[in-house]
Amino acid sequence: MKLNDQDFHQLIKNAPLISIDFIVQNKENKVLLGLRENRPAKGYWFVPGGRIQKGETISRAFKRISANELDIELEVASATLLGIYDHMYAYNFYEDGSFGTHYVVIGYKVDVELELNMLPKIQHRSYRWFNIHEIQSSEQIHANTKAYFN
Repeated sequence: MKLNDQDFHQLIKNAPLISIDFIVQNKENKVLLGLRENRPAKGYWFVPGGRIQKGETISRAFKRISANELDIELEVASATLLGIYDHMYAYNFYEDGSFGTHYVVIGYKVDVELELNMLPKIQHRSYRWFNIHEIQSSEQIHANTKAYFN
């Protein structure tokens, strides 16, 4: 179920959002990151992912989000659960300065080969493969992405 703008605004203000993040690794052990187009991580390199919708199972959300973010429908059984993470932001999608955003994120590692030029440009304006050292040391990579590699 997709919320209208007013209801989504109230949800972000009053409750955590639940999402799935994909830590995509290729054969060279490099990790896929996209340069975010919108808040709450706008302007940072970040892993692909998305929100789980009300009434949607994790399995169904995994397929939908992977299709939307990676242009390939993946099965949750093909992934490795990394853990549950809290992502706290001082700001929100609406750029309403009166409240932040709290995500409860299910992090999954997926091993898949992807062509960067074939990836959707909805949430991210460009993509790159990063090695772990680059992720840990770059200030252009969001702290919530770095947390997957600590």
